[in-house]
Amino acid sequence: MDKLFIFDTTLRDGEQVPGCQLNTVEKIQVAKALETLGVDIIEAGFPVSSPGDFNSVVEISKAVTWPTICALTRGVQKDIDVAAEALQYAKHKRIHTGIGTSEYHIKYKFNSNQEEILERAVAAVKYAKKYVEDIEFYCEDAGRTDNVYLARVVEAVIKAGATVVNIPDTTGYCLPSEYGEKIKFLMENVKGVHNAILSTHCHNDLGMATANTMSGVLNGARQVEVTINGIGERAGNTSLEEVAMILKCHKNIEIDTNINTQKIYPISRMVSSLMNMPVQPNKAIVGRNAFAHSSGIHQDGVLKNRQSYEIMDPTDVGIDTNSIVLTARSGRAALKHRLSILGVTVEGPALDKIYEEFLKLADRKKDIIDDDILMLAGKERSDKQRIQLDFLQVTSGVGVKPVASIGLKIAGEKFEAAASGNGPVDAAIKALKQIIKRNMNLQEFTIQSMNKGSDDMGKVHMQVEHEGIVYYGFGANTDIVAASVEAYINAINQFVK
Repeated sequence: MDKLFIFDTTLRDGEQVPGCQLNTVEKIQVAKALETLGVDIIEAGFPVSSPGDFNSVVEISKAVTWPTICALTRGVQKDIDVAAEALQYAKHKRIHTGIGTSEYHIKYKFNSNQEEILERAVAAVKYAKKYVEDIEFYCEDAGRTDNVYLARVVEAVIKAGATVVNIPDTTGYCLPSEYGEKIKFLMENVKGVHNAILSTHCHNDLGMATANTMSGVLNGARQVEVTINGIGERAGNTSLEEVAMILKCHKNIEIDTNINTQKIYPISRMVSSLMNMPVQPNKAIVGRNAFAHSSGIHQDGVLKNRQSYEIMDPTDVGIDTNSIVLTARSGRAALKHRLSILGVTVEGPALDKIYEEFLKLADRKKDIIDDDILMLAGKERSDKQRIQLDFLQVTSGVGVKPVASIGLKIAGEKFEAAASGNGPVDAAIKALKQIIKRNMNLQEFTIQSMNKGSDDMGKVHMQVEHEGIVYYGFGANTDIVAASVEAYINAINQFVK
């Protein structure tokens, strides 16, 4: 069977989602999970963009063994120098450089022409080749690039030493037939095309990222650039789990990957938890409803023969249909086991603290779901923040003006305040602002239910503007007012030092 290389860019393109930034320790955790999953190439970051990104590429290079570690650059010598330095500890290293090739980029972004862009592309590859053998070149906005000119660029960079050429549908514009024809055109018209691998990198602006990726694969691409849960800028990227399961389900496509599909669900939940980015319930493969059947006709069909309405076995993606049910009577071992299934390793005092919170939640909530467990693990991380919620008391009701009393612990010192407002959340935030005397503006406030019961855990996402910069906060609690305050505090912790 043909080999399809899986290039995961969760830690680079995926992390560009507003409010989803990870620290280096969290990135290493994801990188190790990607290695266990079977990813061939991990794009670890854009080293020249920030010291944090540089350090993450360095530390990820040390932490993983067999996947290739890739660093992104522009087609600029300084970018390439910095990327090479960041990759110094990688066992297998790749520099990913490139330039825009569409008329939109050439004319408006670079104020240039096709010949000059072609020269810059070749120069970037040759310069990067001084540092590493494995060079990937991206033709940014290839989806809207004229195929004849695109073929010239691809041929030139392969001749200059590129081992992989990335053909991104940067804006998610292409139809699957158009993108497939583009790959086919390159395979048939680029001299020396078999000396390199053509790669897909498709965005989901029109909901066609996975379809375009598969069309590219069926026409000759042998690397796909993907992210866990399809996260990424704007509407996201091609979803790793979708490509992996398409190939697993369609046996007639004789193309294989290294992906251990039973690791898909745990890493999906890990990334969702670490990035505070919920997976939509109807998300293919990993959504809460992906294997749920509510229609009587569907339920009857599945009970008679699972394949009537399911083309995948849930266990193939790591969903344990016979999982241990967690209740207030469950012990630490059961909780630890469930966390490990979800990709979270925790021991000692950290486990004890999560277990204490778990028992409190289990007393309030009838059904404990995986998202609840991950929220508790995330709360344990947030408890290390400088500003913490000590207590919150709110009085509200019909005909009663809402009043909130709040207590905060800031670097170990306790502060209290009270305020009234238009509603319980407004009152609580006004009280909080009396303690945190900063000019803060709430720009976005989103509440999401995790399950369906009245005892459900509510998740709150907030955008808070301070001195012209937007900060993202996240909170989760069975009390939606408390969750809102936790989200606000989470955002504040990012700018109050």
